[in-house]
Amino acid sequence: MKMSIFSSKNLKPLTDPLIANNAITINVLGVCSALAVTVKLEPAFIMGLSVTICAGVASMIIASIRSYIPPSIRFIVQLLIVSLLVIIVDQILKAFAYEVSKQLSVYVGLIICNCIIMGRMEAFAMANKPLPSFLDGIGNGAGYALILIFVAFIRELFGSGTMTLPIIGELRIIPDAFYSFGYHNNNLMILPPMALIIIGVFIWIHKAYTMEVKK
Repeated sequence: MKMSIFSSKNLKPLTDPLIANNAITINVLGVCSALAVTVKLEPAFIMGLSVTICAGVASMIIASIRSYIPPSIRFIVQLLIVSLLVIIVDQILKAFAYEVSKQLSVYVGLIICNCIIMGRMEAFAMANKPLPSFLDGIGNGAGYALILIFVAFIRELFGSGTMTLPIIGELRIIPDAFYSFGYHNNNLMILPPMALIIIGVFIWIHKAYTMEVKK
């Protein structure tokens, strides 16, 4: 009897990294890009989506050819595959979302050495079949994207009073009437250190919640 694609065994690597074993809140991986791409929601969303696609496809490819990869060059093969995927993603962004591509700048290229992607290929894809590896890559990428989106939501809302969404564009969230009564945007929110502070708060909340559950 064939195992269902949506069995609990297959869904576990997809759902666990979202919250319970999130790579950012548990292992503090992949936080570098949070400094630059979370000032607005749109680039954070696109960055998260790009990492998720690259992580899923790269893990699936590695799992498919793992038996043919000499151990001595496995890191080179992994980097080669991720590099190819990142180039494709970068070209697609330049063709269909040029303004966002300019905002992301060199950080798209840095997906190549993203700790989450490299870590999951080495720790999971090299020892599992293609489907679980694909789901694991998607799950870990989505967990990374989830944190980036939360950070960008907070930073843009209180730093600019707006919300920039893909396709829709920039929306004014804090009404103009608030500004008439003296409200000022918190410009501290759009500075890079604020991203790390917000992520630190997320990590603290997650660890506190995890410890409480274990009790």
